[in-house]
Amino acid sequence: LQLDVADDASMVNAVEEIINSEGKIDVLINNAGFGSYGAIEEVPLAKARYQMEVNVFGLARMAQLVLPQMRKQHSGKIVNISSIGGKFAPPFGGWYYASKFAVEALSDSMRVEVKQFGINVIVIEPGLVKSEWNDIAMDSALKVTKNKTYKKMVDKMIGMNHRFLTRNTEPEVIAGLIYKAITAKHPRTRYHGGFMAGMTLFLRKILTDKQIDMVIASRLK
Repeated sequence: LQLDVADDASMVNAVEEIINSEGKIDVLINNAGFGSYGAIEEVPLAKARYQMEVNVFGLARMAQLVLPQMRKQHSGKIVNISSIGGKFAPPFGGWYYASKFAVEALSDSMRVEVKQFGINVIVIEPGLVKSEWNDIAMDSALKVTKNKTYKKMVDKMIGMNHRFLTRNTEPEVIAGLIYKAITAKHPRTRYHGGFMAGMTLFLRKILTDKQIDMVIASRLK
């Protein structure tokens, strides 16, 4: 089915077709997302709004559309694909990370709201994964960066990013997490996996904001 999470009619039609064909919806996996990278000062607000439209409002709208059917059948799982960037926001990805912080918050609120109907809301927090996401995000940063000071830092970020590419996790690892979540009788609220996921989330817990800032800044000099 064609489904564009920035087009309401497309979302409505897809969900209606599934319900008419199958009579129920067991699982919604909100996986659509991309990274609009660049300094907060330089990313055009139109691009920032579209980032939120896809990563946040599209996700929320899909949940709105499937929840009436899931409540009716008193069962269902909604899996929201967040990121370790939902807990940790390095430079030049501010709008993307803002969208993932929002996904975390929406999921927490929704989880308690719908639990009474036998519906689970689950968050997946991938680390670095092999996909076209990386090239799209880095190309975005290059296209919007005009300020020479930012350009030096962006070039450093892209160079560091390229060095990690061969170590990024295969997407099957994240697919395995999703499968584990949707087949569990009592799924956890969050699952994380992929390159640097566990370490990043652990460091976010034990280091102060200033310590994290110092580590990141030292790598972008």
